[in-house]
Amino acid sequence: MVSPENSSSVPEEARLRVVIVGAGLSGIAMAISAALSGHSVEVIEQAKELAEVGAGLQITPNASRLLQYWKLPASLWDAAAEPTKVTVHRYSGPVLAHDGAFDKSIRAKYNAPFVDLHRVDLQQALYARAQDLGVIFHLGERIERIDFDNTVVQSVAGKQFTGDLIVAADGLWSQCREAYVGKKDEPLPTGDLAYRIVLTVDQISDPDLKAWVQHPEVHFWIGPGAHAVGYSLRRGQMYNIVLLVPDNLPPGVSRQSGSVQEMKELFVGWDPILNKFLDYVTNVDKWKLMHHGEMKKWVNNESNLVFIGDSCHPMLPYLAQGANSSLEDGAVLGLLLGHMTDKAQLPGILRLYEGLRKSRGEAIVRETFKQRHDFHMEDGEEQQKRDEIFKSQLGKELKGAFPSRWTCPEVQPWLYGYDAIKEVENAVVKNPGIFAQQKSRRSLCQFL
Repeated sequence: MVSPENSSSVPEEARLRVVIVGAGLSGIAMAISAALSGHSVEVIEQAKELAEVGAGLQITPNASRLLQYWKLPASLWDAAAEPTKVTVHRYSGPVLAHDGAFDKSIRAKYNAPFVDLHRVDLQQALYARAQDLGVIFHLGERIERIDFDNTVVQSVAGKQFTGDLIVAADGLWSQCREAYVGKKDEPLPTGDLAYRIVLTVDQISDPDLKAWVQHPEVHFWIGPGAHAVGYSLRRGQMYNIVLLVPDNLPPGVSRQSGSVQEMKELFVGWDPILNKFLDYVTNVDKWKLMHHGEMKKWVNNESNLVFIGDSCHPMLPYLAQGANSSLEDGAVLGLLLGHMTDKAQLPGILRLYEGLRKSRGEAIVRETFKQRHDFHMEDGEEQQKRDEIFKSQLGKELKGAFPSRWTCPEVQPWLYGYDAIKEVENAVVKNPGIFAQQKSRRSLCQFL
């Protein structure tokens, strides 16, 4: 793998002014990748500071190898928890699937780790790296309109940001998306909501639960219409729990303070270990899980607007690929721009990016809905058949389709084995005309 410090920058005449709207994971990933490729990058973010109070993220090898490639600070890896085991439980507690050497098998298969991180730790590490590379951030700037004729983004405060390319990285409620389609384009409810919980080890007095947190593993509990996932953060000093349940938030409400009692009543009869953790929860928020229909195109006709991350493929969190695929998007787009020799190549490069990323992003979205189906089965014949598949392979090497895609021998390699750097290298070789056409034309003119 080529180190980013050793990658060649684009020639002066091909350097773009890139304006990124949104400083979430996809936006900062794109900022890092484009800056490493030699382009000038500005990021517009409506938040006044990047100090988001977030929860946990599961960073799978398809993204962790990018964090290594970008040389993020050692402090990030110091704040990680690498789960040694992955277990799927029937909601009442019995084990359905178990990988007792998950960390070792993941590193052996993909040459990159699976780590659990606090979102704030990852965002701050990315932010610091982007600043080191000269990326300029404009915080507290909410965009009001986009002038596609002149490639200008204007903020509510009246500031204008002009560039050669606008990158829409402004997430689920993307204003760039609305500017592109020319109308309101609000996300749609999926029918589920999430309770997100983070407990520190100091909050937990039960010695058995403390030990559970301090020895990082991933546990799923799957049941009728709902499931839960728990994993450690910050080297076993925090525990992250996400409860995925049917949505009962009012229409138009995307987040609301929740009732701890209501939450606990949803899990009566579930595994006592899960309920012991829930006994330590003192307050909780409810998050409506939303999505969008597939966009026809991720690049506008003028070839000066391109979409990445949740602005074009928001997904259910059931495979933990929202963050990971967003990092992939930013890496691929920035790396492709690193092969520019002429600004006139930009339309072809953007469409190559779209060709590389759109089908994968949308396929992952569809796969998350399939995982919801397999994890949320109501008790009955279909659920019994699913559990038989689980139990028939318990303690054995998995073969064929498997109800948990986290260890499925068909889905896991497709997700975790994706290498954005190699994808770009291969695409450049297979599409020489995109990168050579304008350069050749200029050389011919000089000869004539």
